[in-house]
Amino acid sequence: MYLRKIDGPRTVTLPDGTVMSRADLPSANTRRWVASRKAAVVKGVAYGLLSLNEALETYGLSEEEFDAWRGAVEKHGEAALKATALKKYRQL
Repeated sequence: MYLRKIDGPRTVTLPDGTVMSRADLPSANTRRWVASRKAAVVKGVAYGLLSLNEALETYGLSEEEFDAWRGAVEKHGEAALKATALKKYRQL
């Protein structure tokens, strides 16, 4: 079995004891961003599975978009990433 050379860890242990690996991250060609995929990228960056720059390049995100995702998770949890709940959590 061949393992591709990568910078950084292949897996990280989250505070709840679960293990997150690079296989848990969404595909690099993801076009439909559902809440669970957004949350996986935010968790991956937060716990050191991938760097912020690597996430931005891999997924074609802007810093502002990623910061909005991270801020929503920090303030309201993963439910705030759902498109249908956006209005409920939006700051006016």
